[in-house]
Amino acid sequence: ACVFLQAGATVCLGLFTAVVVSRLQFLGVRAAGVTIALFGGFLCVFDSMAASFTTWTLIRPAVAANPPILVTLNYLSYAFGGPGFSIPMGLLMAGVSVSAGLNRLIPRWVMILGLFLAACGELSVFHLLSPQLLFLIPLTRFPGFIWIVAVGFALPRYRIEPPRAA
Repeated sequence: ACVFLQAGATVCLGLFTAVVVSRLQFLGVRAAGVTIALFGGFLCVFDSMAASFTTWTLIRPAVAANPPILVTLNYLSYAFGGPGFSIPMGLLMAGVSVSAGLNRLIPRWVMILGLFLAACGELSVFHLLSPQLLFLIPLTRFPGFIWIVAVGFALPRYRIEPPRAA
């Protein structure tokens, strides 16, 4: 059930990525940050799906009976779901925060929160060198969901056209 829910949540993240990038383009944002957000979001989805499927493989009876494979798959699942999630999630948050924030499409606090969490996500790559930096992964993941909800509510639905001169 846990793997099923994790894979399902990953699909929702992919849909959020596609919709927020489409919305930014619809609103007239023409910046590299939009494409960076798309890349980061879809990479995050790929890594999360890989983590889900690796975990699903871990619970198969034939695999569970082979301890050396269990250790390998456990580390692989962690790599995909830990730094493999937080690093591209940082790209998604940075791309959206900068593109939408500089165009005044989201409140300043949402942009600042996104940039702070994006920095945590990008710095989490150093967890691969120093286990003491593990805290950066959940610091990116869990407040990142608050940021996702905030962006979803904050982005305008329609373009606001400047008044035309008569």
